[in-house]
Amino acid sequence: MDAVLRTVSGDPAGEARQAHIAAQPPEPARTDVLVIGLGAFGSAALWRLAERGVDVVGIERFGVGHPFGSSHGITRLFRVACQEHPGLSPIALRSRDLWHELGSRLGQPLLRQSGCLSVGAPGSAPVAGTLAAARAAGLPVTRIAHDRLAARYPQYAGLAEDHEAVLDPEAGLCYPERAVRAHIRAAADHGAVVYQDTRVLALELTAHGVTAQTPTARVVARQAIVATGAWLGKLVPGLPLRPRRTPLFWFRPRDPDDDAFSLERFPAFIRELPDGRVLWGHGSDAHEGFGIKIGMEDQGHNFADTDPDEVDRSIRPTADMAQLSAWVADAFPGIDPVPEKATVCMINNSPDHQFLVGRPGGDPRLIVAGGDSGHGFKHAAGIGELLAALAVGEAPYTGIGFLDPSRFSARRADR
Repeated sequence: MDAVLRTVSGDPAGEARQAHIAAQPPEPARTDVLVIGLGAFGSAALWRLAERGVDVVGIERFGVGHPFGSSHGITRLFRVACQEHPGLSPIALRSRDLWHELGSRLGQPLLRQSGCLSVGAPGSAPVAGTLAAARAAGLPVTRIAHDRLAARYPQYAGLAEDHEAVLDPEAGLCYPERAVRAHIRAAADHGAVVYQDTRVLALELTAHGVTAQTPTARVVARQAIVATGAWLGKLVPGLPLRPRRTPLFWFRPRDPDDDAFSLERFPAFIRELPDGRVLWGHGSDAHEGFGIKIGMEDQGHNFADTDPDEVDRSIRPTADMAQLSAWVADAFPGIDPVPEKATVCMINNSPDHQFLVGRPGGDPRLIVAGGDSGHGFKHAAGIGELLAALAVGEAPYTGIGFLDPSRFSARRADR
């Protein structure tokens, strides 16, 4: 059992949490809302529902905060001026507020706002997209011209003459494993029941709600929220999703005494190189225990489609490392291009690279959350709040029509 879920002798809150954590559900378990998958979105939905006093049960196939899906890797970028869609900024802001409140309550930071640089040509997605999102949401960002960028951040090599940056001061890092565990702890403190190490084999929509079948029992609920990451398309067939295998890598500076790549001097970034290649990452922090993290954006050819039940979790030096190492050598010559650490993650791509959040076909029994195409964790708490609002019939705090999971079937019907 995960350390955060252990009962501590003499700790009433710990004992209360332990009473709500179990390995397998009874036969049958009944609840108002069932949350399947307790990674980024599911754990947050469980927390937000429990705080509303909803009778809610969560089921997790693995352990809480596990490294087998999409919600691990020590850190994830947090951005408020989101180049992917201006409508995401209110969700990021809600995540910011919820994580600060929960982190303060639990005595551990869940978000570190150290800033993020979006670097590229004026018309590139990192620069133009970030500026558009900032304008739409009224966010304070700073545009940094080429000469100032080169002087202030000499770590960046090969800056084209027209390349510039946009600094989002609200951005930085979030901590995926830490946040998932905090969501579950808060949910259990408010009465949520969690079954970990329990796989849902099938989800049946019935006249009265949903029935989830596990290897040992059934769970019956009025409605279900399915947030199973790369496995979402397996439990809810018909969603246009492509699970992708995405290795994560950490690096170190060529000079071990050089602090130019510490997080304070080398903040989070998304950088489009002159030839269109896109890198993302952030600097290191010895106290927090992470190195320089750099990855490639999935531009359709950098990663491979995968079956999440059959994903290759080994790191392949040629297929996985060679291309990224070459990109790092071009972009940041002060970094040793040979990674010091690696692990395998998965993302789940939708056709337009936006989330699927809502009720497929308007079905009152089912809510889905996924398809985040690799930029989802920064929005986890805010998405959880949206999922909870949908489940209890509240008006969402921001417009989410662009995330409607039925938008693709509507397009096909119009043809």
